[in-house]
Amino acid sequence: MNLYQLFKASLMEPKKQAAVRIMTIGKILRFVFVFILFMTVISFIELSLGLSDTASDVEGLLQFVEEIEFLLYPFAFVFLFVSTTLYHFLKISFFALVGLLFIKLKKRKGEYRHLWRTAALAVTIPTLISFVFSFIGADLWVSAATSLLTVLYLYLATNYYPKQPAKKV
Repeated sequence: MNLYQLFKASLMEPKKQAAVRIMTIGKILRFVFVFILFMTVISFIELSLGLSDTASDVEGLLQFVEEIEFLLYPFAFVFLFVSTTLYHFLKISFFALVGLLFIKLKKRKGEYRHLWRTAALAVTIPTLISFVFSFIGADLWVSAATSLLTVLYLYLATNYYPKQPAKKV
C-alpha cells in the first residue's frame, strides 16, 4: 500500500485498518511522519501569520522579531515538529493499549505491535477533525468526542482480527 491508500484506509475502513497489522512498521511510520509533517506545516503557517499580527501590536517586540527572524522561524518549526511528533506518538501508543484491551475482551489474536499499527490509522480522521476545530477555537468537548471516535474506530477494527483458537481441555 502506498501513502494515499493508507490515508484512504484510515478514513472509514475498519477492515483495512485491521489489515495493516501485517504490514511492515516502516511503511506505517512513514505514513505517520508524513501526516505529522503535513499538520506541522499548516500549524507553522498559522503560527508565522499569527506572530506577525501579534508583533505589529507591540513596537518593541516587532523590532526584536525582525532582528532575530532568521533564527526564530527554523527553531519554531523544529520545535513544533518535535512536539507534535511526541504528542502524536504518545496518543497512538495510548490508543494501542485501549485496542489491546478490546482484543483481550473479544478473545482475538493480536499483539501490541499489531494494535499500534491499527491505532496509527485509527487516529488519523479524529486528529484531522480536532485539528480543524483548533482553528475555530474548539473546547474540551471536541477532544473528548475525537477520542471516543478513535476508540470506536479501534473497536470496529478489532472485529476483523482473527479469533483465538479454542483451548483444549
